[in-house]
Amino acid sequence: MNPLFGHDPFWVVLLKSVLIFIVLVVYTLFNIWFERRVVAKMQHRIGPNVHGPFGLLQSLADGVKLAFKEDLVVKAADKVVYVLAPILATIPAFLAWAVIPFGPEVTIPFTDQKTMLQLTDLPVAVLYILAVTSIGVYGIVLAGWSSGSIYALLGGLRSSAQMISYEVAMGLSLVSVFMYAGSMSTSEIVSAQHSMWYFVPLFPSFVIYVIAMIGETNRAPFDLPEAEGELVGGFHTEYSSLKFALFFLAEYVNMVTVSALATTMFLGGWRAPFGISHVWEGANEGYWPLLWFFGKTLFFIFIFVWLRGTLPRMRYDQFMSFGWKILIPVALAWIVAVAFIRKLKSEDMLGGPTLLIVAGVAGVLVLLTFLIPEKKEPEPEPEPDEVDAFAGGYPVPPITEPPTRNAR
Repeated sequence: MNPLFGHDPFWVVLLKSVLIFIVLVVYTLFNIWFERRVVAKMQHRIGPNVHGPFGLLQSLADGVKLAFKEDLVVKAADKVVYVLAPILATIPAFLAWAVIPFGPEVTIPFTDQKTMLQLTDLPVAVLYILAVTSIGVYGIVLAGWSSGSIYALLGGLRSSAQMISYEVAMGLSLVSVFMYAGSMSTSEIVSAQHSMWYFVPLFPSFVIYVIAMIGETNRAPFDLPEAEGELVGGFHTEYSSLKFALFFLAEYVNMVTVSALATTMFLGGWRAPFGISHVWEGANEGYWPLLWFFGKTLFFIFIFVWLRGTLPRMRYDQFMSFGWKILIPVALAWIVAVAFIRKLKSEDMLGGPTLLIVAGVAGVLVLLTFLIPEKKEPEPEPEPDEVDAFAGGYPVPPITEPPTRNAR
């Protein structure tokens, strides 16, 4: 790891922490506006356009509205857990950003202090992110349980099963990245992608991760814990005002978190897109990498919005079956294939072009498995029930076909 990590003065650590918090809150407000505008374009509507230029202040207006709403606490709720649940769901979403790299080493303006555009780093930084983000499910489960409502409880149970299932697939999709980079440090994984981004040789892992991150963040078409047609509003049915806003904030910050992790693992992190660094030598220096980093995260946010505006919600049994019977087995098989390829390459039995061809063929085979239809045996037709004309004490004649007249 870079020797600058762990040696920053206290004021630098505090400054970076405050800036990360501010950036995430502002980015959340922007993402809400961005989602509304993109979905409006897809549905041939106008979208927010009144508050501020292009409606950019609409999200801020919604936040102020939520703050001034009446804060209700239902009588059947467990008061302490009811209040702590939204806090427990929100804080881990921010903590995960402690090890996300925004850029290279820079000099703080108006000072001579050099620091990394990253709060800190760990030898197991990716495992830290997975561990911290998994704590957020406790806030959702406790919110459903403490509300004293059966609909909220069912939403919390759904969310816990969903996040645990798809977190397994997400973790397995990152194993191949660890094999290629030889490290779990986020900064070292970004450095290892200086010549090729990992989504090219590890495309199946990239696809598995994208599917898993949508399932883990409870976004459409996997927003089953909040299925209003089945559960009214899901785990936050009994919440209002700022406590409801905290759940809203946690959802959008988690979207940015998984998008930033996907950028770091598969799209080269803060490095400039292909071709720009060859033409412009300073593309990966100074504060310019912030532009590339947030541009890549916005690409994944667009995928979230695009899927919400185009795909219907899945059935819960289909969703869980897809995660356990397809996604996880495919991820395990891909890990074995990557380990085999890495072994052949270490023994000089597999060249670079051959490696790409093998990885491409394996990726196509993995994608084809999703297209193979499942064979289902035809169900026998149920036999019609006999009509009891005297059921209930009222004799009712059975329905018969009307008599036909003879043609004259």
